[in-house]
Amino acid sequence: MTTGRFSRGAVTLSFDESTEVNPIMGVVGNAPLMQQVYHLTHRVAGSRATVLVVGETGTGKELIARAIHELSPRQSGPFVRVNCGALSDSLLESELFGHVKGAFTGAVANRAGRFEAAHTGTLFLDEISSMSTPLQVKLLRVLQEQEFERVGDPQTIRVNTRVVAATNQFLPTEVSAGRFREDLYYRLNVVPILLPPLRKRREDIPALMKHFIQKYSDENKRSLVQCPDVITQRFLDHDWPGNVRELENYIERAVILCEGDALTEEVLPPLLRGESDPAFIDANAREDSKDFAVSLVRHGMASSGPDRGDLYQEVVGRVEHQLIAQVLEACDGVQIKAAAWLGINRNTLHKKMKEFQILQNDGGPETDS
Repeated sequence: MTTGRFSRGAVTLSFDESTEVNPIMGVVGNAPLMQQVYHLTHRVAGSRATVLVVGETGTGKELIARAIHELSPRQSGPFVRVNCGALSDSLLESELFGHVKGAFTGAVANRAGRFEAAHTGTLFLDEISSMSTPLQVKLLRVLQEQEFERVGDPQTIRVNTRVVAATNQFLPTEVSAGRFREDLYYRLNVVPILLPPLRKRREDIPALMKHFIQKYSDENKRSLVQCPDVITQRFLDHDWPGNVRELENYIERAVILCEGDALTEEVLPPLLRGESDPAFIDANAREDSKDFAVSLVRHGMASSGPDRGDLYQEVVGRVEHQLIAQVLEACDGVQIKAAAWLGINRNTLHKKMKEFQILQNDGGPETDS
């Protein structure tokens, strides 16, 4: 039997793997797949191992990373977060490793990076798959040697920083495509924690609904909003592509718009009411997405025999290429808008454009106005 302790402030919880206890602050749900996450989080927290948290967008990867830190002997040290997909390569390098005065235009003073800021604590690297290859090489060195140099400085700095990385991508595919270093993948993947999508743990949906109804009722100074069974069933029937974050957003919306003390279908978004969202799609012109996907795959299989070994590229590659090209065209080449519509970060969009040799229509510099 393995036990653990999760401390935050004056609250201390004991955890026993033989019982169904939710030991992670802020995480709701006791489905069997989540119990596995809790058990593994406790087991790995006390070690010095690098951890890779894998899960779709909105599954709570940062919550697990924070729990690993809080459960570890490093809990008194800093927890520092960096979104690797939110910064350009040059800015990310400076953000991670720091720089010295004069290292580049705008470097008016010495600046410590996040690895130094997280010394004796934990550094959480979100969207790790968006990191460029040169930075991947530098990250690998830090993970192996716990040392690096600031940008523009030959002096080596040593740190005692634990790394927890997260991604919503399937990294073996990124490795096969040459977008992610194989050696870095194995170094990060010492202990992987796989977060299940919400559609794989539907039994947790009622508890999540109750939690967020209480949270947003309190925040908005509302009396406790009740949830009829018909509303709960709407939530249970949805596939939740945005996972817990999507559910939370829908509950916040419903609590704000609700006029009485009980949720009604009128305050739910169209998708939960079984309707198409008119802001994005014409329901009369829409082909069922599942049937369309089946047809697309079958067409690809027919045109690419089993001996050719290019079925993935034939189906997924072509769709991805056209998706990015069409969205860019619809956004008049403004990459910030296109990335937001696609739901990917801007660095990833740049990589995809380069991979598929997609050029902006006007051939000129991008504007974000």
